[in-house]
Amino acid sequence: MLFHASIPARHPENVARVIAELWGGFHAPFPSFPDSWMAIAGDERGSIIETYPSDRVICPGEAHSAFVPGDSKTAQYSAFHIAVASRLTPDEVFAIGAREGWRAVRCTRGQNFFDVIELWIEDTTLIEVLTQEMQEQYLAFATPENFRAFAAAAAARTAAVSA
Repeated sequence: MLFHASIPARHPENVARVIAELWGGFHAPFPSFPDSWMAIAGDERGSIIETYPSDRVICPGEAHSAFVPGDSKTAQYSAFHIAVASRLTPDEVFAIGAREGWRAVRCTRGQNFFDVIELWIEDTTLIEVLTQEMQEQYLAFATPENFRAFAAAAAARTAAVSA
């Protein structure tokens, strides 16, 4: 179960506000990391996404310190992405993307496994937004049995290539 995550942002407050809007939650400053904000879902799990200034990094701390902020050159893209549920309609998600000037496009994952709306936060960080219909598709696909079969097929392909 994922409870919280953090992402880099050039404008942390705005990004937290938009993510909170997708969730129907609220945003607030995140006092543990300077100039950072939180998007708070307001759900029973305490789900939040922290938005940190993109020119900073989290580094291992000393002794009992969980982390210390460090400075870094801003990255354009990374391998990170996250999928989030939203009560909004696809049109409402696309309207947010248009309002913010961020790429928003509906995509199908796998062999018609499920759809997502790729919302590119500040055109650098991917958040897959799943509307109610998309959540139903995802949950029908994302079963332990399907993931085991998916992994077995990938292992078989790897073994065939290695042979």
